[in-house]
Amino acid sequence: MITAGGRNVCNGILPPISIDTIMMKTKILLTTAIAAAAFQTGYAETDTDYSSGVFIVNEDWYGHQNSTVNYLLPDDPDGDFWHYRVIQAENPGRELGCTNQYGQLWRGRLYLIAKQEKDPGADITGGRITVADAATMKILFQSELIDPSGKQCDGRGFVGIDDHKGYISTSNGIWIFDLDTYEVKGQIEGTANPNAGDDRPNTDPTGSLYHGQSGSMVLAEGKVFAAHQQAGLLIIDTATDRVIKTIPMDIVQEKAGIGSVVRAKDGSLWLSVARNIQGTGTTLPYMVRVDPRTFETEVIDIAEGMYPPSNSWYAWTPDAFCASAVNNTLYWKGGSTSWFTGTKIFRFDVDIRRMEKIIDLDEDGENWKLYGCSMRVHPVTDEIYMSLYHEFSIPTYVTRRYTADGVKIRDYEMISNYWFPSIPLFAQDPDALPAGTKVVSPDDDDVTRYYNTQGMEISEPQSGEIVIIRRGSRTFKKVM
Repeated sequence: MITAGGRNVCNGILPPISIDTIMMKTKILLTTAIAAAAFQTGYAETDTDYSSGVFIVNEDWYGHQNSTVNYLLPDDPDGDFWHYRVIQAENPGRELGCTNQYGQLWRGRLYLIAKQEKDPGADITGGRITVADAATMKILFQSELIDPSGKQCDGRGFVGIDDHKGYISTSNGIWIFDLDTYEVKGQIEGTANPNAGDDRPNTDPTGSLYHGQSGSMVLAEGKVFAAHQQAGLLIIDTATDRVIKTIPMDIVQEKAGIGSVVRAKDGSLWLSVARNIQGTGTTLPYMVRVDPRTFETEVIDIAEGMYPPSNSWYAWTPDAFCASAVNNTLYWKGGSTSWFTGTKIFRFDVDIRRMEKIIDLDEDGENWKLYGCSMRVHPVTDEIYMSLYHEFSIPTYVTRRYTADGVKIRDYEMISNYWFPSIPLFAQDPDALPAGTKVVSPDDDDVTRYYNTQGMEISEPQSGEIVIIRRGSRTFKKVM
């Protein structure tokens, strides 16, 4: 239990000091004896094959070192599963920024977004933006700033639009990022944090960081759907880089807020719901379905005895709310204390609207908990990967692998370190098809839909892109 000012943070009540500060102090005040174990190198070999494993993006130990990326080869025949700190290993003398929460593999590159450019305890300045070659992990570009003016603007997420453009969400708005020149081209009008500009430090909960941030984003139907802490769901036309519609969360309840936005396999969008916009982490027992074509909404009740998806605007993370690319299902963690509860995992079948608890770590009796947002579903095998820990003060972590039904496959033990993991990312053979895909001859008379190799629908395939084409009930693969 973490307390602040005599109040229990786990009750979902915003304390007099920020949860970023609480977590920072918790991490800094850990014991010196254990600290020695945290700096085991375990660096990856420079000839590592990065095409088929699992990347784990880590916040790492605030106050001591910059963020890291570990690489897991879950089926290595020799048991050489882990390659640690691969960015440092492949780029001697260079590192990521501080509290790197997000990464996306997009068109042969890895885009990593950090909150700040350098940890207070680090010797090397990294960046809020880091771009690496996905095949080699060699850094192609790094920038200490997101806002070119130099004003406070901490990184949150990234979404790729096409070969030439991406968006970066931040504590102050969503920014257009040129993928050819690596230039930030400006902030999208209507996405700014209305409270920005007070210059209060990130550790001050009354400052702009905790009100009006932009968070998770997904691409669908030529538009980006972005979670905005104060406004709700922003819908951005990627052709014009303009907000064309906002869906406020008062459709659920007055003063409600948004948590995250997730895209299901069928293309529908799903929103988690926060009780308010203050970032307290409290939830409401609903989800919202959004049609990405018509923008129509539907409020879905969380089943009795279940918990809704946890959210985290304080000490922002991408949340453990995610979707399968193989089956039309959603997954999340939930509990009575939102972010700090990490023992119960739920699954929702979008087609039949069935909600069920598939994992309960409390039943294991091993005191494991899911850390933060560190759970995602493999886009080909449909297996669940998650990072587990015991307590903030114990540098013992494992990465656990489950079937889609929540049956444990195995644990991957790790060297001792305060990893504080963020999200898993899945590298894969570009020729791989999602599990269950049947490749047959095309039927030219049926309606054609295009999907990427992760099974997500795309509007307009790019030249040279490998896509899955579905016409009626028939499926085949083609290089465009």
